[in-house]
Amino acid sequence: MEKSSKKLILYYLTAAAAGVLLHFLFSWFPNPISALVSPVRESVWEHVKLLYFPLLAVSLLLGRGGAASRTPWLLSTLAVCAALLGTGYLYHIALRGESLYADLALYFVLLAVGFLLPRALWPLCEWPGTDKAAAALTALLGALIVWFTFFPPMTALFADLSGAVRTFLTIPV
Repeated sequence: MEKSSKKLILYYLTAAAAGVLLHFLFSWFPNPISALVSPVRESVWEHVKLLYFPLLAVSLLLGRGGAASRTPWLLSTLAVCAALLGTGYLYHIALRGESLYADLALYFVLLAVGFLLPRALWPLCEWPGTDKAAAALTALLGALIVWFTFFPPMTALFADLSGAVRTFLTIPV
């Protein structure tokens, strides 16, 4: 699990830049392929893609040593995606927040947590079946991202929060 700090910082900056570019990819190239990896709507759920795909790429790059080295990165990806859903729901829906700066801070902080968490999750890799469970849950999250891109339910997490209308007015009743 020992990785160079400079290498991790470089991967973090690359993943952060990739997430920022992914945010605009669908608006630049609107098609079903770009919709799979880029937010289609300004919903809390769609912004999970900005963490999921860059962290998945990092987990595949840094976890080339096998399932044991990849598992903490997959668990970290799942944890920060869940944290984004929870904090995004709390901030945008419950508290009706609309600050771009808060969104950017949340993204960069959660991405940083995604890079720091694998070291803390490393002991979990010794449990039997953790590698298979992490891979299965990460694949399930990926499948849900694809499914809900094209068939979003009418709930608050999937509501488009963009536009000149206040957040609480755009949430389906």
